[in-house]
Amino acid sequence: MTGRNLNFKHRVAVVGAGLTLFRSRLLETPQELAWLAAKQALDEAGLTLKDIDCVVIGSAPDAFDGVHMKGEYLAEGAGGIHKPTIRVFVGGATGVFVPIAAWWHVASGLCKRVLAVAEEKMSHATKPHTQYVFRYIWDPIVEKPLNPNLIWIFAMEMHRYMHKCGVKKEDIALVSVKNKRNACGHPSAQLCMPNITVDDVLKSEVLVWPVQLLDISPTSDGAAAVVLASEEEARRITDTPVWIKGIGWTLDTTHWTNRDLAYPEYVRRAAEMAYRMAGIDNPRRQIDVAEPYDPFDYKELHHMEGLGLAKKCEAPILTREGVTQRDGDLPINPSGGLLGVGNPIAAAGLMKVAEIFWQVRGEAGERQVKKPVYTGLAQAWGDLMQAGTVIVMGI
Repeated sequence: MTGRNLNFKHRVAVVGAGLTLFRSRLLETPQELAWLAAKQALDEAGLTLKDIDCVVIGSAPDAFDGVHMKGEYLAEGAGGIHKPTIRVFVGGATGVFVPIAAWWHVASGLCKRVLAVAEEKMSHATKPHTQYVFRYIWDPIVEKPLNPNLIWIFAMEMHRYMHKCGVKKEDIALVSVKNKRNACGHPSAQLCMPNITVDDVLKSEVLVWPVQLLDISPTSDGAAAVVLASEEEARRITDTPVWIKGIGWTLDTTHWTNRDLAYPEYVRRAAEMAYRMAGIDNPRRQIDVAEPYDPFDYKELHHMEGLGLAKKCEAPILTREGVTQRDGDLPINPSGGLLGVGNPIAAAGLMKVAEIFWQVRGEAGERQVKKPVYTGLAQAWGDLMQAGTVIVMGI
């Protein structure tokens, strides 16, 4: 699917957003977390559940929460009662795919107002660690005998990127420092570290070289929600709708061993689809603020290049020069991203969409970037380094 022949009836806007705390071992159930975020989004839009036509739910695979048929389980908490309700999931890319699926519902004319909710409870004390879930995703013949885990293969990807681009670990650590400091302005943030330094990152525990403890986002529980509306409804609901200008997604092969891990092709293809819809031909100049997916610090650099916000191997240079700071020419993850705010898988991606919504409206509080924001981008990534989702939003 190229995106160039998409022909839908209605423009679609985001008119409200909500976000719970991101924390480890929250006491709320997944259903309660979903409702807390949904209620915030509805309140911000000045709506109630009675005003919602359809509900879209996102959560990563059922095993993360230890609940079978997670969509049905979350439906009540997410507002999916006596309404058309659908659940989507593409691993870590789910959080941005949720508003994409909600966009389909509105743009097609099926629904006028859609509530999109993403939830994840990653640290529940009664379930196995998430890494145990990933023991069963490997090719049983080629990969399973090596006994890999996710950090193991991401370490290989990080090492390949460092080798091909000549990137030093100090340059990658700058991302972790920036994002964990940015998180201190976020009311939902799990990991505010105002005094963190590059040296702290380099001295943290080595997990699988070159991945260290402070290179990784924390394990988190949480939920996020947004309300989407057709143009007519959006203009009735608010004077400041944030329009969805472009959407993109792609799924690369599961055979990650056959790809050059130094460059995220899955992001490039998803971004190109979204850019075509949005009429963007120079993302480096036309995107004012971006929230790329950053479960590891090197992934922010990786994804900047895949999104065309930096040339290949250029993202570490831009980071070192301060371009990606909140007051820089191209602010990247001013929210604090997953590295600082937290990483409840599906909710983390939708958090980034909510952040772009608030940035465009000038309502991001302490994390508001210094430059005017007309167009922003959120991106997420999932599965075995293969799924990419991108959304472009603006005035």
